[in-house]
Amino acid sequence: MQNALATAGYPSHVLVACSGGPDSLALAAVAAYFARRGHVDGHPVSVAGVVVDHQLQPGSADVAARTASVLRELGLAPVEVRTVDVAATGFGPEAAARDARHAALDAAADDLGCGAILLGHTLDDQAEQVLLGLARGSGTRSLAGMRPARGRLLRPFLGLRREETLEICEVEELDPWHDPSNADPSFARSRTRVEVMPVLEEKLGPGVAESLARTAAILQQDADFLEDLANETYLSLVRREDGDAWLPEDAVRELPAALRFRVIAKAASDVGGQQPGYGRLQAAEALLRRQGSAGPVELPGHVSVFRLSLSDLEQQRWDLPGSATAAPLPAATSASQDSAGVGPRDAARCGKLVFRHQKPSQQ
Repeated sequence: MQNALATAGYPSHVLVACSGGPDSLALAAVAAYFARRGHVDGHPVSVAGVVVDHQLQPGSADVAARTASVLRELGLAPVEVRTVDVAATGFGPEAAARDARHAALDAAADDLGCGAILLGHTLDDQAEQVLLGLARGSGTRSLAGMRPARGRLLRPFLGLRREETLEICEVEELDPWHDPSNADPSFARSRTRVEVMPVLEEKLGPGVAESLARTAAILQQDADFLEDLANETYLSLVRREDGDAWLPEDAVRELPAALRFRVIAKAASDVGGQQPGYGRLQAAEALLRRQGSAGPVELPGHVSVFRLSLSDLEQQRWDLPGSATAAPLPAATSASQDSAGVGPRDAARCGKLVFRHQKPSQQ
């Protein structure tokens, strides 16, 4: 906890998110220690608490109220209960609950003037996250798991095992609430926790969770490096016109595959789309190997990507009819090209990969 708050620059007001479970209750107990001292390494600190009631289980309001009472007894102040409505998002109930919870935590932190939000995720949670990413065939960013710090979200316990949080609760004479959904086999994470991880520990020996968490830490560094490089590359290549974004295909084609796919994903996001899956990215990237104008390839979030060939661009430039695409993009002006770092002559020698956000039909 001390290291996490030091890394965050010693925020003077922090907020503990607590469900009443052993992980977050242990987190609250440790944070309360610093609240009673009134400082961390000589830097003043106060600790507030918030309990989010998702209203997904019978009696959830009682659990939230009891948890809030325990937090007040520990010395956290103020302590609030925030009730949320979990709306279907199309990404599953767990994702919907997480989105609603994070929105409530952000609102509480804003209202209470807190510079950091403490979450109780443990090393076991990190291992499960990496294992689920592997099972889903996710990329580097997903396999990198949860970050110890992301914005004002801090996870001080990512290096602790779940058994250690139970021990903290026992030493502090706290009676944690055990969420029945954690053992519900209808949830992939619950199956991973109850069924998969114990088998891996049994068959492969102890230390599997630590190895998976270590993998996440290593991949976080790799993912950060690739993300920064891809962002820098994208900004050097992208041209914008009339709400569209386009990339000179020759420059994109010459990029290493790891950068090429990330640059395409950034273009889709830039015009208002969502993160494409690997299959959709492959389909968009394949446009670079097509002859003539091609596409569109549909990406998540109502984004269409298509290729405009050099011959079609020449037709547009000379105002000739008969463009091969149903949604042509006019040739960019010299000013926009020069400002992006590539001269008009360079851009004119190749085709374009165009990204366009399509408004969904009313139907």
